[in-house]
Amino acid sequence: MVKPGMNTLELDEEGGGLMKDFGVKSACKGYRSGHRIFPSFTCLSVNDEVVHGIGVENRILKEGDIISVDVCIREDGMIGDNCRTIAVGTVSPEIEKLLKVTEESLYAGISQALHKNRVGDVSEAVQDHIESSGFAVITNFVGHGVGRSLHEDPQIPNFGKSGTGPKFRKGMAICIEPMVNMRSSQIRMAKDGWTAMAVDGMPSAHFEHTLLVDDEYPEILTIPDGYENAEDFLSQRTKQVAKL
Repeated sequence: MVKPGMNTLELDEEGGGLMKDFGVKSACKGYRSGHRIFPSFTCLSVNDEVVHGIGVENRILKEGDIISVDVCIREDGMIGDNCRTIAVGTVSPEIEKLLKVTEESLYAGISQALHKNRVGDVSEAVQDHIESSGFAVITNFVGHGVGRSLHEDPQIPNFGKSGTGPKFRKGMAICIEPMVNMRSSQIRMAKDGWTAMAVDGMPSAHFEHTLLVDDEYPEILTIPDGYENAEDFLSQRTKQVAKL
């Protein structure tokens, strides 16, 4: 639904409408952090907004922008969480590369989410791919376990050392979500108290899947219809990203 000329409040309301149509609830709207309550159905973060952006009427998308659409839903007491950063029309080659590398780093991390591997195996795979491409890993936010709560153990940083951290076990539900800035790893908080922004005002990208740890291949739960299994999706998507 993303296109130039629409505002992020419109996009958020469309997301809320889709959730209603599917009979699910937003796991974002009403989420509490201290005394603050998140007001939107989805998290919509534009350009230098790293994560947790709020849909507002005066935030109008224009050609060349990017927007991270982070959707968290609750169904039958369980939560699913995924994100994708989308180009609004045509973007610069440098931003295209940022999106490509961030998405590739997600799949690099997913490939390490195996039974008896450790969290650090995922973290190092993500970090290596990002930093070897000249971009910066956001260190303030991490991936996480997910289930009946939106954020559960273990925490899964996008930086770290292979062979360290808690062990994964078959059947664990986790979210891997690289958040990558063009240059700086530092953030600042917007006045709304929710939106995290790149301190240098440069663009930021965010990709995420919910998956189940398995022996030979993780089962990606947040895959679109039309793929028989997660392996088929990941194989095809990796090929598509490589061509960008």
